[in-house]
Amino acid sequence: MRIDRRTAVILHDLLVAACAWALGWIVRYNFAFPVPDWEINLRTLPLVVLIQGLIFWQFGLYRGVWRFASLPDLWNIFRAVALGTLSIALVLFIFTRLEGVPRSLFVLYPVFLVLLLGGPRLGYRLWKDHTLNLRTISGGTRVLIIGAGRAGEMLVREMLRDTRYLPVGMLDDEPRLVDAKIHGVPVLGTIDALPQVIRQYDIDMIVIALPSATNVEMQRIVEHCEQTSVPFRTVPRLQDMLTGVSGLTELREVSIDDLLGREKVELDWTIIQEGLSGKVVMVSGGGGSIGSELCHQIAGLGPASLVIFEKSEHNLYRIQMALSRRHPDLDLHVILGDVCDKAAVDHVLGAFKPDVIFHAAAYKHVPLLQFQVREAVRNNVLGTRILAEAASKLGCNKFVLISTDKAVNPVNILGASKRVAEIYCESMNRHSGTRFITVRFGNVLGSDGSVVPLFKEQIKAGGPVTVTHPDISRYFMTIREACQLILQAGAMGHGGEIFILDMGKPVKITYLAEQMIKLSGKVPGQDIPIEFTGLRAGEKLHEELFYADEKMEATKHEKILLARHRLIEWTHLMELLDQMEAACGEYDDERLQLQLAQLVPGSAEPANAGDKVVPLKHGRE
Repeated sequence: MRIDRRTAVILHDLLVAACAWALGWIVRYNFAFPVPDWEINLRTLPLVVLIQGLIFWQFGLYRGVWRFASLPDLWNIFRAVALGTLSIALVLFIFTRLEGVPRSLFVLYPVFLVLLLGGPRLGYRLWKDHTLNLRTISGGTRVLIIGAGRAGEMLVREMLRDTRYLPVGMLDDEPRLVDAKIHGVPVLGTIDALPQVIRQYDIDMIVIALPSATNVEMQRIVEHCEQTSVPFRTVPRLQDMLTGVSGLTELREVSIDDLLGREKVELDWTIIQEGLSGKVVMVSGGGGSIGSELCHQIAGLGPASLVIFEKSEHNLYRIQMALSRRHPDLDLHVILGDVCDKAAVDHVLGAFKPDVIFHAAAYKHVPLLQFQVREAVRNNVLGTRILAEAASKLGCNKFVLISTDKAVNPVNILGASKRVAEIYCESMNRHSGTRFITVRFGNVLGSDGSVVPLFKEQIKAGGPVTVTHPDISRYFMTIREACQLILQAGAMGHGGEIFILDMGKPVKITYLAEQMIKLSGKVPGQDIPIEFTGLRAGEKLHEELFYADEKMEATKHEKILLARHRLIEWTHLMELLDQMEAACGEYDDERLQLQLAQLVPGSAEPANAGDKVVPLKHGRE
């Protein structure tokens, strides 16, 4: 007959109580045999076991797991023993006036009972966590942990149970923690002492246990780590651990996102969920990098259904499979189609009648579009118009346009086409029951067409890594952060706004290239050369987020700003868009460039413009 764990613990504790009581008598009489008054000892023993057992049950000693016995468990034992001793003394006084019971027994009994209860529990934990084998004695991988906070403490505890790692020490910039010990592992100094500690303690690996560190903190720590020849890893990001995507002990290499991604963004998930929960949500371009991340986040907010409109068959299949695995109960509809196809757009919106549309479909490669004017205008301008008009006609509640910093003072076709889309949506808001909102931000790390995947390929091939200009800089944020702020801005918008995401400080592309080379274990300029190729057609040295004449206003969210513009004359705007559509039908790139320049003066004039460029009039209507 097999005894379950709880029964075994109960029997153990009751036996220990009897042994402690008997041991107290024996020690009291200096191990004399037979013990004087041994009959009294035997008569009181059942009462002692009964009372102490009831108190053990009351304090939940049987619910603890010995494998994880800790100081709170020991404190619980102290309380149960103290109350048990007082209760036994009181009961014996009432019934026997303590006749024949030595008074010193009530000092010896609790001491022995605490030792007999706590010793096996802590011994079992040590046995399970520190199995005495050759691997443990040799120490496994000798690890130095940076960060002695909560994450560092948890990591030490887990490593002590995993014989592959031996935590040798910790570093932390908090002065009060230096020279302290966490689970027996000493805090050896501040982060600046890293090179000295590495040499002194023969460290095999560094682990950065700062899941909520800012990019500035991570850059400083990584610089110190790179000065050593020791490999370094980091724990998952805080949001990944909170959402269950990764566990604390799933160590990974430091990525460029860790160095450029900023502090965790606090969002008002209540208002975001209220705007999407129970609603039909549509994402155009939902298979792209931004669109697919939006779909993942929206899927977790309880929409009535999610409609993905995407013209890339491969991307559509990929996002369908990913969402089906992670959200099997989601009412998902994947539609293969092009926003420039009016019949397809009308059919999809008529069939699903979305409440909210996130318009992420766009062409966005600057050098390619510089010589593909018709395609840029057709997709980014006319595609936006087709989708927006259908949304307005069918009573969609909210339409969110995903824009770019390249729309500010554009010197390229991409920026000009996205700026026209901004102008159209802002103007459309005044002529429709649908609320049109624009969200503008910079580059997204790891997105399709971004420089990060290109650099990864070049580094893998042995270089060179190509940068257009030594001083070129860009704004960056992670895909997750960008999409979260898009959802926040969409929830905040009442219609007609252009929201600008706070992108922090611009990053030099040269710095980005150097860091990616270092993170790959190579030395920039030696193992992997960096070559400067010159600015490409339509490329700016520095991007901007605002126009000089834009009136900037703060919003309820510190990471989101609001840009106010002069209003555009509606009739003239519609006429010019009609002319663009006609020029696309005739494949007249030169005329399209002139028309873009009329809407966005100074943006994309052709080299030999035969017609005079007339700036668009501004007004209330």
